[in-house]
Amino acid sequence: MTTVLLMGPPGAGKGTHAGLLAEHLGVPVIATGDLFRSNIADGTELGKTAQGYLDAGEYVPDEVTNGMVRDRLAESDAGPGFVLDGYPRTLDQAGVLDDILGRQGRSLDAALVLQVQPDALVHRLLRRAELEHRSDDTEDVIRRRFEVYHAQTAPLFDLYADRGIHHEVDASADIDTVRTRVWQVAVQLKRAA
Repeated sequence: MTTVLLMGPPGAGKGTHAGLLAEHLGVPVIATGDLFRSNIADGTELGKTAQGYLDAGEYVPDEVTNGMVRDRLAESDAGPGFVLDGYPRTLDQAGVLDDILGRQGRSLDAALVLQVQPDALVHRLLRRAELEHRSDDTEDVIRRRFEVYHAQTAPLFDLYADRGIHHEVDASADIDTVRTRVWQVAVQLKRAA
């Protein structure tokens, strides 16, 4: 069983590398961003609620996110392990995740943090907004998302470092180089599993 959390600021490549890592490990990606986007596309009440927060560069309320993650981690394909992308983002969510996993008799094996300089990330996200016509990626919203990330998510680094599962990966290079760096950590996890 391999359970991995992939963290990093908006635009660091979490979605790309979560997919590559999950394929490499043979486990599913559990990405709250994908769950939110599918609900938005389907016009559900959750989607409408999530859209307002995402457009403002804020996080979706914990009670909504926690429930979705709890349900998703209970699905059979997540039994052998998973790669989490976008959750937890706060210390409170990390506590809920600990509870969810504890009830299942497991814990996180690793917390990988993709690191990229903020100016490079702004450029990446503005380009992505242009290519994908994403309403949630204006420069003001991007900068607000960075502020929220540093205020709410950065404290998780110490939590996972204290547990000995924190790994930083320089994600400023090209995709293949970053993939190799992420997989080097994954190889260590597979050996330990």
